[in-house]
Amino acid sequence: MGQFHFTPERYLELMHEEVPRYEELQDQTARATEGLSVGTILELGVGTGETSRRVLELHPAAQLTGIDASAAMLAEAALPGADLQVARLEDALPGGPFDLVISCLAIHHLDAAGKRDLFGRIAEVLTENGTFVLADVIVPDDPTDAVTPCTPDFDLPDRLDDQLDWLTDAGFDAEPTWVRGDLAGMRARRLSTKQGSDPGPCP
Repeated sequence: MGQFHFTPERYLELMHEEVPRYEELQDQTARATEGLSVGTILELGVGTGETSRRVLELHPAAQLTGIDASAAMLAEAALPGADLQVARLEDALPGGPFDLVISCLAIHHLDAAGKRDLFGRIAEVLTENGTFVLADVIVPDDPTDAVTPCTPDFDLPDRLDDQLDWLTDAGFDAEPTWVRGDLAGMRARRLSTKQGSDPGPCP
């Protein structure tokens, strides 16, 4: 995806041109948060707020914190009451703790090592049993399903199975929620630190 040329004015137009099922992907991202008890949300890669608005419709009382590398995108997002910060995914995350972390079409810009590192940092800012919902471009099992245009050295998608494994390694119980070609949604619940903890010496 040619994000080098993204501007707030053309963002949605370009997304619809380049990402098949863009609206469905956004809707499925929000749907993956249904039924959760959510007071605080962190979004990674706010863009113009398309994901945020859908999720906040389901959790209207939640407080949103969001980051994006583009100040212009955040200015366009128009999310009253949200704490929006200019930051990259590689930077330290806002401290939280958050009940829910969401990201749509942002994390594929990190390489495999960057994704693994970020997943670990997301676990650290979530509440116990908090949830991370990720929707993004993936490397599909069938190469003919790779229809979303990717810019070499900028768009760095990975296989769904690999990302689920990395989430597990970071302390999540992760599962796919929606897969269509080279797009996928994942939901990962942070496991309680009490699970598998050392019970200590016997009395």
